[in-house]
Amino acid sequence: MFGAFRPTSVNLGGLLWKTPWKLSITRKANARARLKKVDRVIETVRASGIQCGALEKALQLPKEHEMDPKDKYTVFSATSRGYRKGIHKVPKWTRLTLRVNPKGF
Repeated sequence: MFGAFRPTSVNLGGLLWKTPWKLSITRKANARARLKKVDRVIETVRASGIQCGALEKALQLPKEHEMDPKDKYTVFSATSRGYRKGIHKVPKWTRLTLRVNPKGF
């Protein structure tokens, strides 16, 4: 408890989560590549001729090259200043579809 490897506390100035405040260039490039891979999968499934509800929803999403940089790297957050927060602050952000935000934000 009081040894060399004791947990840090927020009150003592230690960081609880070591998340950077902005995305690095590498993480942005990886996010763009991930969006492009998903676009290719959606296009491949569409070309195969399969019909399903999930495909219809996926076809309505904007493609990576159609998205604004603001929408690629940030998401709407009602509690954040400016109503936006970095996409990397969302839990499990690499597995979620975060392409559509409310109008005006």
